[in-house]
Amino acid sequence: MYIDSHCHINFPELAARMPEILATMAANKVTHALCVSVDLPDFPQVLALAKEYPHIYASVGVHPDYEDTPEPSVDQLVELSQHPKIVAIGETGLDYFRLQGDLEWQRERFRVHIRASRITRKPLIIHTRAASADTIRIMREEGAGTDKGGVAGVMHCFTESLEVAEAAIAMGFYISFSGIVTFKSAKELQAVARAVPLERILIETDSPYLAPVPHRGKMNEPGFVCHVAEYLAALKDVPLATVAQQTTDNFFNLFKAIRDEVEVDSAL
Repeated sequence: MYIDSHCHINFPELAARMPEILATMAANKVTHALCVSVDLPDFPQVLALAKEYPHIYASVGVHPDYEDTPEPSVDQLVELSQHPKIVAIGETGLDYFRLQGDLEWQRERFRVHIRASRITRKPLIIHTRAASADTIRIMREEGAGTDKGGVAGVMHCFTESLEVAEAAIAMGFYISFSGIVTFKSAKELQAVARAVPLERILIETDSPYLAPVPHRGKMNEPGFVCHVAEYLAALKDVPLATVAQQTTDNFFNLFKAIRDEVEVDSAL
């Protein structure tokens, strides 16, 4: 089985097709999906999906790209994360690719999320683009990793260097690969994926974006995460079943609240 560790199925283009989305997940043996929050105004939609579907979970957070949106506080994130279907804080992080100028507000927002993670003991979902040095620095300063008393998390939709991956892994983080790794142009990222231990890898779609080959150019959805696993298996020259099982185990090891719930359901 497969798990989509990062998707945005609350976005209108996917939410309008929910029965089809869920059917494709089932057909492709995608058993769970984590629907990730990007801002507070839309958080109720994210939580509503997680409440409605037993195999959908959610996070709470504000994406670094969202400049003109209500700013979260530590207390607010802690309060909103109390529902048992909210298993992570984020997505959060830094993005210097899309936004220019004084981005201190972005760095402060990132720190707020890390502090909320430490209080709630819920893992972080981190986005970093063209900002890896500051991302790692702030993670260390705020104690995001298990090495500093944090609960770590996942570097989502990873596109950075092996050095950045290794720095995050040293702090207890997992590295998540999206459909980007299947693109012909992603040679450097493929080299990183080949080098990262399978025991530290998650798979994701980041849907509705970044559909993997053979669906590149189409709207992405959680059911397509199997193609990321297939590509990684070929890249690492290991059986597909090994990638499927290890990435699933990794997901449950990181998101222990989901693992515990699944184990209880299986025992009933």
